[in-house]
Amino acid sequence: MTGKAGRAPRKRVAILGSTGSIGTQALDVIAHYPDRFEVVGLAAGRNAGLLRDQIARFAPRIASLAQDGSAGLRRVAIESEPDIVLAATDGAVAFDAVFAAVDAGIDIAIANKELVVAAGELLFAHAARSGARLLPVDSEHSAIFQCLVGEPRERVAAVVLTASGGPFWTASADEIRNATLADALRHPTWQMGTKNTIDSASLMNKGLEVIEASRFFDLPGERIAVLVHRTSVAHGFAIFTDGNVKAQLAAPDMRLPIGYALAYPDRLPAPAPDDALVAVGGERGAAVTSLRFERPDLERFPCLGLAYRALARGGTAPAALSAANEIAVAAFVNGEISFGAIPECIAEATEAVQQYELTLDAVREADRSARTAARAAVAEHRVKSRGL
Repeated sequence: MTGKAGRAPRKRVAILGSTGSIGTQALDVIAHYPDRFEVVGLAAGRNAGLLRDQIARFAPRIASLAQDGSAGLRRVAIESEPDIVLAATDGAVAFDAVFAAVDAGIDIAIANKELVVAAGELLFAHAARSGARLLPVDSEHSAIFQCLVGEPRERVAAVVLTASGGPFWTASADEIRNATLADALRHPTWQMGTKNTIDSASLMNKGLEVIEASRFFDLPGERIAVLVHRTSVAHGFAIFTDGNVKAQLAAPDMRLPIGYALAYPDRLPAPAPDDALVAVGGERGAAVTSLRFERPDLERFPCLGLAYRALARGGTAPAALSAANEIAVAAFVNGEISFGAIPECIAEATEAVQQYELTLDAVREADRSARTAARAAVAEHRVKSRGL
């Protein structure tokens, strides 16, 4: 159905996590296309001031703060009557709201790693039943998604996620272990929130993305590779059974995959850069844009290996990994443990958690158990670091 002059009606958008990095960039995209999108729901954490400004600018039907709890998130995701929900919160706080939206047949643009890592198999099964589309927002998964449009899935041999390598790619193991918070937050390419930036520094973000890729593209871990690509120009590849490789290149700007997910299956009518090198992420006047790739070092970046092992274990193991990582990262940010202790706490916690058959209740229990075990591991490392 179309509106006046044959123009399609505006797509109604609800955003869970509107005051975070992805949420604010999504609103920036939406603001540039008022004839394409209408903001109908906004849910924020505790930044009431920014949410107030967003409400004044976009006039959503429903808005919610963290104090409104899961009921507030659900109201934004369902009662605002969106065509698409952008899930951009951290952690498990929006799980119930997202599952409810999926069961109602509402499309979801997913920027929440924990959601797909912990409960992706269940979420995709619910989407298959309801007809809801699950669209990736992470630049790497968006890249692969775009590479696979129109391609028979049985002809996909493997996919490749690229990684910037974070701030520690050239650092020694000792330098990484003893890195400060300021060091870990010095990302060379992307502007992200604290949690995601630290995950990038440890390469846990790439490990979580491997698990996400397995869910989005129905591939086992051995068919999902990671290559470090420092300039973040090529975001992902699909390798086909005949040996051909298709890649997606773009400037490292999260507004591009956000816009693609919100507009899908259309593309936004943004003017392309007038310089070809700029269009593929280079600099105006530059002679060459580097496309160098390297294999990650699992000894210096053990979090990536932990993620592959959790994917291989299956069931609730990825949920436990994600929850333990949240606790360990928060402990590092709060000065309780060293950067090098993050993978150690995660490994200890995930080994301590019982494996459950996959249900949503089991995911919640694995999440709870892993957080408890990770807190215990943090406390033990804190005591050791003080020499007590």
